[in-house]
Amino acid sequence: MQYLVKVVVSALLIVLVSEVSKRTTLLGGLLASLPLTSFIAFIWLYVDTKDTAKIASLSTDIFWLVLPSLPFFLVLPALLKHKMDFVPALLISTGVLFACYLFTLWLLKLAAPASVTPTAP
Repeated sequence: MQYLVKVVVSALLIVLVSEVSKRTTLLGGLLASLPLTSFIAFIWLYVDTKDTAKIASLSTDIFWLVLPSLPFFLVLPALLKHKMDFVPALLISTGVLFACYLFTLWLLKLAAPASVTPTAP
């Protein structure tokens, strides 16, 4: 039952952002930019484990991994403004996103291998 609640709440969040964005992209962008997914993940992790150290670690990892996602939000609109079709623009932007993630993970591993890099489940 708890798993079903997690799926429904998460799906409703995505639908909410999508529906609001149809009316106003600024408000949709505001909702999408809020760390709602992180909030929900913290709550589910706490409910499941009560492990605040794990939540603190997740929060730190999220901080470092938000940074390399930012170029995606610059590359996609730039490509679309240059009249590139949506699908290729999305694929190229996603490629940039993954390259930035890989680079960031490499930097984090060099800087502090045990303290900041995401841990395997």
